Amino acid sequence: MTSTTTSPAVTTGTGRSATAVDTLRFATAGSVDDGKSTLVGRLLHDSKSVLADQLEAVERASASRGQDTPDLALLTDGLRAEREQGITIDVAYRYFATPRRRFILADTPGHVQYTRNMVTGASTAELTVILVDARNGVVEQTRRHAAIAALLRVPHVVLAVNKMDLVDYAEPVFTEVAAEFVQYATELGVPEITAIPISALAGDNVVEPSANMDWYGGPTVLEHLETVPVGDDAAEAPPRFPVQYVIRHDGVRHYAGQLVSGTLRVGDEVTVLPSGRTSTITAIDVLGRKETAACAPQSLTLCLADEIDIARGDLIVPTAAAPLTTQDVEADVCHLADRPLRNGDRVLLRHTTRTVRAIVKDLHGADELTANDLGRVTLRTAEPLALDPYSEVRRTGSFLLIDPADGATLTAGMAR
Repeated sequence: MTSTTTSPAVTTGTGRSATAVDTLRFATAGSVDDGKSTLVGRLLHDSKSVLADQLEAVERASASRGQDTPDLALLTDGLRAEREQGITIDVAYRYFATPRRRFILADTPGHVQYTRNMVTGASTAELTVILVDARNGVVEQTRRHAAIAALLRVPHVVLAVNKMDLVDYAEPVFTEVAAEFVQYATELGVPEITAIPISALAGDNVVEPSANMDWYGGPTVLEHLETVPVGDDAAEAPPRFPVQYVIRHDGVRHYAGQLVSGTLRVGDEVTVLPSGRTSTITAIDVLGRKETAACAPQSLTLCLADEIDIARGDLIVPTAAAPLTTQDVEADVCHLADRPLRNGDRVLLRHTTRTVRAIVKDLHGADELTANDLGRVTLRTAEPLALDPYSEVRRTGSFLLIDPADGATLTAGMAR
């Protein structure tokens, strides 16, 4: 097999030049015992991202268990309780770098009851690595992980077919697993899938090419992570500026916040939502410097030509590209809390910097949603919201449902 990217949109370039050091946010997912912790540990170890004292601690812990070689999975299982139980139960963020790129890795657990943790970890990811055991192939949890990647609109998915050493590095095994996953994920709408045969334990095709799979001509996992295009989706999306603070200085009102998508320029005609009032940008300040333009994800303050009643939670957008406001919200959701979500529940909906009261009108065929459930809901809000479709702008198309009694997060939502 010489080509590993199998999807409607095949990546043919490497994105930015090799001299540009940018950042890739990616998440890992896999069923229990598929070797995810070992893969992450191998990435960190073979890319020289492990400190000497960390490696020594792993070697000591491995020796105490009677293991002849270091158990690289211990590099990622940071909590002693997790190590003692032999499980990973939380999302952990790892930071490492190579000369070509910096990485922020969300390492999520594989247990079915922690599906919500993958939603948390993958919500800001540009790429997700989904592991499968070559002996077991695509299982129910693999399909669930693919569904979450599709739901969250993760642009790139890597299928890492692990433990190839346990199936004698057989190409037909890899081909069969990859074909089944690609068909399923493509039907869900995953835009790009790259399948890579690996042995995380032995190091095959993780950082270094495998001498045991000369039939494979694609990239290693690290090579793909280093060269996959890091998109400027946020910068290219319609401009959206949620107001966080209103600052009055020298008699002038300044609106502070983070530009979550697009580009704003001095002179742009803008609309303030939900009021619908319009004005023109007269000044943009970024880190204390006057600028003629700003692009996502910069934090900034801006001034408008007109005195408008603007408060935290309002959204400033270009008049020509303003989203519609609505009080009826239909969304795909993942329920995060142990407390179920039911029809008729009164909740708070937090969208960017705005929080409004809402009621659950319809769970679309479900009596209730419990922890880790994926579903679809219709909500009615007490005030209009300027929601984008999540497929177009992730930041302004997402929201959280909050328990009004204690402020606990209940549900993560993606507007349809």
